[in-house]
Amino acid sequence: MSGAHTGYIVAAYAFAALVVGGLILRAVLDHRAQKRALADFEARGVQRRSRRKAQS
Repeated sequence: MSGAHTGYIVAAYAFAALVVGGLILRAVLDHRAQKRALADFEARGVQRRSRRKAQS
């Protein structure tokens, strides 16, 4: 892998890996935040609409 464009190709793959990794990290952190917010709502007595329909 010693062509004229090797540096460009490696940099492009590294950048793509960083972007994908950042998106995955953001999704994981957002999922945790949403779970905390949902637990907070449930602790305050707010119920999900889907749960209310199931109880009817």
